[in-house]
Amino acid sequence: MNTRPVIDESTGPAALSASFNGDNSCFSVALETGFRIYSAKSCDMKVARDLGTGIGCAEMLNTTKYIALVGGGKQPKFPQNKVSMSDDGEWVLVGREADVRYKVIIWNDSTQTASLSLEFRTPVQRVRLSRSYIVVVLLNSVNLYKFSSPPQKIAIFETTNNPFGLCCLGEKIIAFPGRTPGQVQLVELSTRNVSIIPAHGNPLRALELSRDGEILATASETGTLVRVWSTANCTKLGEMRRGLDPATIFSLAISPDNTLLAVTSDKSTLHIFDLPHPKRPEQSSSDKNRNSPAPSVSEPDVGSQHKWGVLSKIPLLPRTFSDTYSFASTHFEMGEEPLGWGIGGRGTNKSPTWNAPIPGVPGGRPPKGLIGWTNNESLLVIGAGQDARWEKFIVGVSQEGKRVCFREGWRKYLE
Repeated sequence: MNTRPVIDESTGPAALSASFNGDNSCFSVALETGFRIYSAKSCDMKVARDLGTGIGCAEMLNTTKYIALVGGGKQPKFPQNKVSMSDDGEWVLVGREADVRYKVIIWNDSTQTASLSLEFRTPVQRVRLSRSYIVVVLLNSVNLYKFSSPPQKIAIFETTNNPFGLCCLGEKIIAFPGRTPGQVQLVELSTRNVSIIPAHGNPLRALELSRDGEILATASETGTLVRVWSTANCTKLGEMRRGLDPATIFSLAISPDNTLLAVTSDKSTLHIFDLPHPKRPEQSSSDKNRNSPAPSVSEPDVGSQHKWGVLSKIPLLPRTFSDTYSFASTHFEMGEEPLGWGIGGRGTNKSPTWNAPIPGVPGGRPPKGLIGWTNNESLLVIGAGQDARWEKFIVGVSQEGKRVCFREGWRKYLE
């Protein structure tokens, strides 16, 4: 029995949001009083800045001195309003004022001053940075700027409601929701040509672009299926089933070598899937068995044994019996947050942003289950909130020769 008292919301620090940098070597944390930067592999704090008021979102540019800051929390450093859901299921702005300007600050941590500033008429949902571009995500648009002084506006792309600030910035392309719920827009940075992927029938909940920009993974609000796409021709490469019942997908992450996909959800489960690749066409199970020699006794069985065994080969059964499932899964900690924080999966099927969204925080609530691969065998899962946690997982082979995922270590990084 857990006899620890419920954490009081008014005491102790709280991580409003967290985000990995480009290569997952660091992660930044936004607080009610400023921001912090941690080493991802060790979870040691590298930088702590007290700005006196709230930062809702802090996005670090690789390992450079530049950090994009958005005001948030109870007393935002920069103006922010809330995004909430109306009774008819539509996302709307709360308390919008016509004369308010919402700011994005590009912070130079070497001088601890604001180097650049951008202003908008609607609240900022998220910022993405590269050495060449600044991408600012609003509720219904994605704004592309040249990273220069002053920033040069390049293009504005309209989107459907995007309260979670879904956007992936690669070296050559950007991926974000389309104008229709469930669609993805792919934009070539050099030409600004737009391609549309009809990824899902329901609104998107998670997007992930591989490091080489060749693969895109998507999940909808339903959370049962994850689909994988080739960005070169917008064709579907594969489809993986997380589970049979709906869930909120927290994060998708592709390993550096594009062979594995990690998925977290509000079921507090981390799933690991084999990932199809456009340059490595997926074989059927029968093809693999027919063309590949049987492994020796000393070799691990790295093939994915189907969840339903022989039932997966019976054609008349429902497709859930033949779908591709994860080859390994394990539990990750969502943290013990105060009652009423609205984190998904705690006795409710509603979105994590259903109640009392926090200004400036992507999605309105402290994120959970954010995944960052450190190499092809190890990955990190971090979460924000008052019970903010860092966990390290290893994908390996058990003594029985089966691939497994297990937790190697964990830490509460705000303590």
